[in-house]
Amino acid sequence: MSARLRVGIAGAGSIALGTAALLAQRGHQPMLWSPSGKGTDGLESGVSSHGAIELFFNPMIARSAEELVAENQILMLALPAWGHKEVMDELAPHIAQGQQVIISSHASMGALYLMQLLKAREVSIPITAWGTTAVTGRREEGPVVKVNTVRSRVDQCTITEGMSSHAMTICQQLFDDRFEPRAGLLAISLSNLNPQNHLGIALGNITRMERGEVWSQGQNVTPKVGRLLEMLDLERLAIAEKLGLKVKTIFEHFHLSFHVPVASISEMNQQMHEQGNGGIGPATADSRYVTEDVPYGLQLTSLLGRLAERPAKLHEAGIKIFSAMYNVDFAKENNLLAALDLEKYGLQDLQRASLTGILN
Repeated sequence: MSARLRVGIAGAGSIALGTAALLAQRGHQPMLWSPSGKGTDGLESGVSSHGAIELFFNPMIARSAEELVAENQILMLALPAWGHKEVMDELAPHIAQGQQVIISSHASMGALYLMQLLKAREVSIPITAWGTTAVTGRREEGPVVKVNTVRSRVDQCTITEGMSSHAMTICQQLFDDRFEPRAGLLAISLSNLNPQNHLGIALGNITRMERGEVWSQGQNVTPKVGRLLEMLDLERLAIAEKLGLKVKTIFEHFHLSFHVPVASISEMNQQMHEQGNGGIGPATADSRYVTEDVPYGLQLTSLLGRLAERPAKLHEAGIKIFSAMYNVDFAKENNLLAALDLEKYGLQDLQRASLTGILN
């Protein structure tokens, strides 16, 4: 058993509770902080986890960002990307030398934004970016979370590069040996397959979402939806290849995350459904599959495609289609990209910054 570590988690939703359950299962002490102040109500008496993690545990509860930072050496962001900037703004004034921040999962070069905030205070710490979350799940009514799966591999990088080795050791101590080192934030950004997958799934099932139906996600990755996911993946892989970055394919993603044999994407999802870990699709149009993944996931991939001269036409079309459906310009909804003003930088600037954390 490794040393018991205290980990402060910003967030109180499905991924935050699932991650806390995994930490508790491994003998560590999670502390939860809800930025809204409401998400941790009722968790003081303990949390029940079922599914891939069967456990009852007692997380500590922080009442403020300052308390979360003061009580924990390691901090995690485990909340939707649209909340990252606000939470980074609240945490940054309190973070000190010797701490580490893990972003689960990383979106829209947010690690660069946090590093800029800390640099202004002359604080230099490792900021670790994950390509996806260690768990998938759903928070249920009351202090209950269902963990659908614990991923066997998670892509990871740390800025600055010189801090990577120590940061990797901490992550392995917390979550076991499940991390695949990747070459910088651009590789991590292109390693997150959720935005492209959710684009195809939401587009193929938008009427189910609007009508509030309860539907199996895995079962509804039908052959044509699965084919769309595969075509979206080819665009992402073309960008990664042009940038000289190694990332997982969509087939490796489903195989490693959900432990099903490699086949067509539709067939793999049908197997996940039959095994009971295909997941439940969104029962509302106000879903992170659209409101988070379109502005914070597809938007960056599209930008990188243009810079790398590998246009992601299906990704670009997805942004336009959902913007039309929702009567929202999702291309302008990303407050991290706006704060970083990435559009004014060239590809070499971003490649350098993804390793050094310095954007200039």
